[in-house]
Amino acid sequence: MKAVLFDLDGTLIDTAADFIRIIQDMCRDKGCAVVAAEDIRTQVSEGARAMVKLVYPELDVTDPVFLAHRQRFLDLYGADIAVDTDLFEGMYPLLAELEQHQIPWGIVTNKPRWLSEALLKALNLTERCAVLVCPEDVSKTKPDPEPMYLAAKQIQIAPEDCIYVGDHPRDIDAGRHADMYTILAAYGYLPLQHKDDLTAWQANCIVNTVAELQQVLQHLVIQPQTRSSATL
Repeated sequence: MKAVLFDLDGTLIDTAADFIRIIQDMCRDKGCAVVAAEDIRTQVSEGARAMVKLVYPELDVTDPVFLAHRQRFLDLYGADIAVDTDLFEGMYPLLAELEQHQIPWGIVTNKPRWLSEALLKALNLTERCAVLVCPEDVSKTKPDPEPMYLAAKQIQIAPEDCIYVGDHPRDIDAGRHADMYTILAAYGYLPLQHKDDLTAWQANCIVNTVAELQQVLQHLVIQPQTRSSATL
């Protein structure tokens, strides 16, 4: 393996706290019961529509009123994108170790580019990230493998030599369909309907913590390259 690609929300970066803050504020503005933090967390990987639906379950997602609330949610999030957001615990040393061994890492996400770029800038990751593939860059998003192929092409590494880490079945499906080695980040925002049987996702590997992820990457990427350099 020669490169590591990550999903963004729930895999590389723990963004849930800011989503929880905004959704719960929207509940208070509406005057309805505040949605539990854990319920919001399980919807983060499903996108803005799913989270706003928690506040307005009575509205159809095509209703102009619902769409206006969705846009308000996105505007609020974009204005304060990293108030309580940070990398998952242990991810900073993991990225530093990859960089120390000159192993490129990047991001393939279904998060819109304007939000993804703002988030990376807020966390000082823009220059460190070797590739960022967002929905605007492709005709088909995950679970289609097109974004995976594009990321591999941009870093000039064959897809089969890349690892993809994600916390949603579409992440694993996209990685598998691109012949990448897939790792299920079970510490992430696992969707309720898919979290009872993680083996059904058919990932090559399941990790429960970032520490476990680092150990797997050391075995698959770092140590083999270190041995190869020593041989040369």
